[in-house]
Amino acid sequence: MEAPRAIHADAIVTGDREALRDAAVIVDARGEVIDVGAAGDVLPAHAGAIVERVRGVVMPGLVNAHTHLELSALRGKVAGGAGFVKWVERMMGVRSEESPEDNAEAIDAAVTELDDAGTVAIGEVTNSLAAVRALARRGFAGCVFHEVFGVTREAVVAKLDGLEAQVSLRLGTWPSLDLAYAPAPHTLYTTHADAVRRIIAAAGAAHRITTLHLSEHASERRALESGDGPIADWYERMLKLPRAEIAWPRLSPVAYADQLGALASNVVVVHLADARPDELDLVAKRGAPVVLCPRSNLHIETRLPPLLAVRAAGIEAALGTDSLASNASLDVLAEARALADRFPSVPARELLQMATWNGARALGRHDLGRIAKGSCPGLVAIDGEPGDDACAFVLRNVRAPRRFVARRSLETKS
Repeated sequence: MEAPRAIHADAIVTGDREALRDAAVIVDARGEVIDVGAAGDVLPAHAGAIVERVRGVVMPGLVNAHTHLELSALRGKVAGGAGFVKWVERMMGVRSEESPEDNAEAIDAAVTELDDAGTVAIGEVTNSLAAVRALARRGFAGCVFHEVFGVTREAVVAKLDGLEAQVSLRLGTWPSLDLAYAPAPHTLYTTHADAVRRIIAAAGAAHRITTLHLSEHASERRALESGDGPIADWYERMLKLPRAEIAWPRLSPVAYADQLGALASNVVVVHLADARPDELDLVAKRGAPVVLCPRSNLHIETRLPPLLAVRAAGIEAALGTDSLASNASLDVLAEARALADRFPSVPARELLQMATWNGARALGRHDLGRIAKGSCPGLVAIDGEPGDDACAFVLRNVRAPRRFVARRSLETKS
């Protein structure tokens, strides 16, 4: 039997607690944490372990809780800043010109980029399932959310009925036990209410995690509350659906989500960039996990999510990058750094927790995201002198090289 390994670091960022200085973590051959604490206590208690000294910081593998890897070929090709509807129109135009070969290469490169950044788990939102095999080959954990669109009931129900056949046709046998699968409504203004209810109910009955883009931009609020604005105009122009024929709920996005049962502990709500304090209080009351994607929001709408209001509501949000069509990279530490630059009052430890432990919890993976006995998070090292605040050191050195010092076993699952 392979001897346990001891990683002795100048500091260990735990993910869910304060960082430890001059600390050690003991892992077995599968990457499971046997012990963690002050080096002076841990190392003598595991005298037979093989010791690796890290002159720097060790932290848990990152969790990118919201991505769209199938859009990776669009990196740098879709201009933002003019609002969500304009961005979608540009994105659709550019995407129509991409070849399947270019898409496959871009997805493989994106998965490598995730791994190089120290990412171990992902919340992949997909229409095509194009990235699933690439993620499985590299041993990623997390969730694959199969999106459902359609504002007319018949069309969206037929699409929902055909999802299982689509998975079988494109993938055959599901390629990884470490990647959960669930259908997911795209948004409340692009997915018929009956389909939203059905997806949410099915996920709850099966004890699965699903997800929903929610309160991402002002045009979403205007459409749902008033039945007009850029989204209603787009439906009339592109889909030939007169706004009067759509049953707009005349509710805010968050209130409508609550009415449909979509504010629940197994429904990850993403963005909330346009959410108001009272709406955030309702999200918190219902216990829905939250993922913020600040750099994507900046690119598309030139605004950030209301982090201080999110915190004031008692929400412990996770982080995602969204797609490379609206972001420069797939690095959730860069998301944390973007928030640190604009919200300097938020502790660095809390921002790193958003990139690790909060994301793991949002995806239902309590074995990931923190360095604690019994967890199997993958361990990532960043070399350098951390000083008195290891978490601030990590955020200052987002561009520094990272390396895995302990990988998760592909056989490990919560």
